Amino acid sequence: MTYRYKEEDLLPLSGIQHFAYCPRQWALIHVESQWLENASTAQGRIVHHRVDDPYSTETRGLVKTERAIPLISWQLGLYGIADLLEIHKRENGQEVTYSLVEYKRGKPKPDDRDEVQLCAQAICLEEMRSTVIKSGDIYYDMIKKRHRIEFSGHLRERVQQLTRSMHVCYEQGFTPAAVKSRKCLYCSMANICLPKLGKIGSKARNYIAGLVRELEAEL
Repeated sequence: MTYRYKEEDLLPLSGIQHFAYCPRQWALIHVESQWLENASTAQGRIVHHRVDDPYSTETRGLVKTERAIPLISWQLGLYGIADLLEIHKRENGQEVTYSLVEYKRGKPKPDDRDEVQLCAQAICLEEMRSTVIKSGDIYYDMIKKRHRIEFSGHLRERVQQLTRSMHVCYEQGFTPAAVKSRKCLYCSMANICLPKLGKIGSKARNYIAGLVRELEAEL
């Protein structure tokens, strides 16, 4: 297998959620190293703290549970941590299927930011353990239940596209222009971003798309 990225190219996997929500938000955090916390981000840390124990394993019947699993993908150029991994076994003890569970605050989102993060985790684990993961779950603390996500070909391609764009922006040190929308009302970076000063974002989107095409042509 020929890997695309090297160790110095790796980006935090958690960033794909930011990029899917708003490329400018991602760039402010990961390119410009800026960060502000609000009530939502603080609550999110509390939710994750409950499962962030890398030494915690549990077996119930034929299901073994591991927590805080390190992840890496040389194909995506990402590294990170998965909240919880369920390993389903046969009665003879052989491992059969893997299922990831990501813990999130709130409830299911109207966009795909949570789905692409979970799918990226699955792609990392598939690469690391030479397996295929068909689906996973997102547990939302507000509704106290799991939301099943199927890792379709479309979702996997969406992860690939977002990841390529993230790497291009990072390599170019590029921060997209601010585009004011309803998303800004819930963004912890609004006071840094200053979306009211932004212009129409089509030029920024076209610039990113052009850079991605150039990068892919060189590979």
